[in-house]
Amino acid sequence: MGPGRDTAELLRELPAVHELAASLDAQHHFLAVAAARKAIDEHRAALLAGADPQPDQLTERARELLVELQRPSLRRVLNASGVIVHTNLGRAPLPATARKAVERVAEGYSNLELDLDTGERGSRHAHVEALLRELTGAEAAIVVNNGAAAVLLAAAALAGPGRDVIVSRGQLVEIGGGFRIPDVIAQSGARLIEVGTTNRTRLHDYKRAISGSDVDVGAILRVHQSNFRAVGFVEEVGIEDLCELGLSVIDDVGSGVLGGAAGIPALADEPSLTRSVAAGSALVCCSGDKLLGGPQAGLVVGRKDAVAAAREHPLARAMRIDKLSLSALEATLALYRDPALARAEIPVLAMLDATEEELTRRAQRLRELIGADAEIVRAVAKVGGGALPLLELEGPAVALVSDRDPVAIARALRSADPPVVARIHDGQVLLDPRTLADDEVPPVVGAAGLALG
Repeated sequence: MGPGRDTAELLRELPAVHELAASLDAQHHFLAVAAARKAIDEHRAALLAGADPQPDQLTERARELLVELQRPSLRRVLNASGVIVHTNLGRAPLPATARKAVERVAEGYSNLELDLDTGERGSRHAHVEALLRELTGAEAAIVVNNGAAAVLLAAAALAGPGRDVIVSRGQLVEIGGGFRIPDVIAQSGARLIEVGTTNRTRLHDYKRAISGSDVDVGAILRVHQSNFRAVGFVEEVGIEDLCELGLSVIDDVGSGVLGGAAGIPALADEPSLTRSVAAGSALVCCSGDKLLGGPQAGLVVGRKDAVAAAREHPLARAMRIDKLSLSALEATLALYRDPALARAEIPVLAMLDATEEELTRRAQRLRELIGADAEIVRAVAKVGGGALPLLELEGPAVALVSDRDPVAIARALRSADPPVVARIHDGQVLLDPRTLADDEVPPVVGAAGLALG
């Protein structure tokens, strides 16, 4: 049955799209038209469904839609979750110098692949290679667009079609996004040789695989168990012993710990690029946007011949890092020349190195500004991003006190401008000061006030 007379009349009374669009204060007319059309469509659907929306709701809805259309999809978010390297929030926040570097390069053209001395074509890798050699002791270096690409390129360059890559069974891991080591090796064209067992792999397991009559080993791949830990009856072979086997070793160290992180207790057991290079690895791979604290990137450092093979491989072009990420990476790496400066200026390192006094001061400020609807509690922050899964960073946090549903409060915080991402623990919404900067406290307080009001 069609709509009744009353509904039909209401449908006829709907304004034309151009009329409703003209009543909106839009920066661009096409956005006003899009908002008006969608609002009218929603209003019409509600009428046909038997609802009774008020006429003034149509204009209000059009204004809401206009705000949504004018707002960019990718936005800055305030991280009050206590997860430092938060994958959903873009992983590592950039140091101030890196943000400024991106702004400079984004302003116009750049010498991305131009040698300013000779006027000839240059290499984009030149902007960071000297820094990486200085910081790691490697003979050469290149950078690609992410850590997974770095491992794939390394395997393809040193092994590739028809050759073998040896991996311990305990290191055939899957990390975020379904990225599996066996699949990476398959995509490189190499054949996978598994050695050892899930929990124990010894040096003689590698030697036995190498001595096989039907093998042609291109590389041994060691993979850091970034996002989990095997404990108990376990054994693995150190990087130094692997390198003494006389074959090319690819060491995927995961999150990228450099010398500037020295002195931070939380990172004491994380594998560093420097150690792996010194041990004699052909190629060492890591991500740029985890513990390194920079932009999304995949770092590949090591022997000159091995890096050259990776640089010349056809996949290298498909994995190129862009100019904005490259500028941010250069600025981040430059901070590592002074370890104390790196720990102070690189947000990830500063969060890991934060003192109890610093966190307490920030938590007290949050509580005082929010008022009676907040209290300080003890909580545990995490590193996140697949790094240091067992590490618990205990410290103060601010719990929002309310009779409202905590899920609704967390949703309201995310609706703020800028959005605030908190976490819910034991039925309370927590704001963790470890992942907030001092200048982010006021907007978090404002968002909390709206969410609780």
